[in-house]
Amino acid sequence: MQYGFSPPVSGPLSSPDNLARIAAEGEAMGYDYATISDHVVIPRDIEAKYPYSDTGEFPGRARGDRHEQLTAVAFVAGRTSRLRLVTSVTVVPHRPAVLLAKMLATIDVLSKGRLVFGIGAGWMREEFEALGVPPFPERGAVTDEYLNACRELWTKDDPRFDGRYVKFANILFEPKPVQKPYPPIWVGGESGPALRRTARLGDGWYPIGTNPQHRLDSMKRFQGGVERLRRLTREAGRDPAKMALAYRITAWGSALPAQSTVFRPDGRCRRRSAGVPRFRRRSCRFRFRRRHCRHHDRRHAALPRRRAGKGVGRNRRC
Repeated sequence: MQYGFSPPVSGPLSSPDNLARIAAEGEAMGYDYATISDHVVIPRDIEAKYPYSDTGEFPGRARGDRHEQLTAVAFVAGRTSRLRLVTSVTVVPHRPAVLLAKMLATIDVLSKGRLVFGIGAGWMREEFEALGVPPFPERGAVTDEYLNACRELWTKDDPRFDGRYVKFANILFEPKPVQKPYPPIWVGGESGPALRRTARLGDGWYPIGTNPQHRLDSMKRFQGGVERLRRLTREAGRDPAKMALAYRITAWGSALPAQSTVFRPDGRCRRRSAGVPRFRRRSCRFRFRRRHCRHHDRRHAALPRRRAGKGVGRNRRC
């Protein structure tokens, strides 16, 4: 099992120095993944319902300062050497398919094969309208076609595609991604269409447990989703055993335990004694075969200074 964290891409902690330090310190602490979210613009008036809160209110609506996702991923890649880089998630219709494939291939090459392509179809109609992309009601079909176009570009020497939303031929597309046949595709979402997309096109399932329409906030519910995904994967003619599983946790403040513990895949753990009391870490004890688990949306107000040979601050290995 592996663990990730979310470097901030908005707010005061997303400045170049802070973002670089948080990414580097997270890597030094032993995290496996850095996950970076995707919003190009934040509309002032949002009528669309955010799918991951009971009220439907988007928690990031008050802030308009936000880095473009793939640029931020490239920045973090340049400040780290080991972290896997997860787009969490890329709203696939937000960028033209050929440009999207090129940007992702470039990141994978320059990071030496550390990209994980987390994808979603999107939920905010107003953002789609501001970006001038294909119509919001068609986002599912657009997402599927863009993914197929990306895979064509990433794997073929003479890529050609003739779809409803994407058409290209007689082009050179180099360099290809370092990872073969292409970076792993983690499909976000908990609904039936998201599970079917995962079964057909994904290399992993990347749900959030707090969707009121499709709650996965208990082991039993999550396992039910996994069993449904396995059935759909078999029906799609693919091997369920090769499907990676991820689980996203959001928790902060008083909901977290008094002592922070980070469990490593090797069974050891690290404890932070003083650290940042208002932004404690939560340990994740879900364990599944071929699972990648991550901690989401951590805000590091003031990471302790690193001591040579001692990890971060006063961390100690148990």
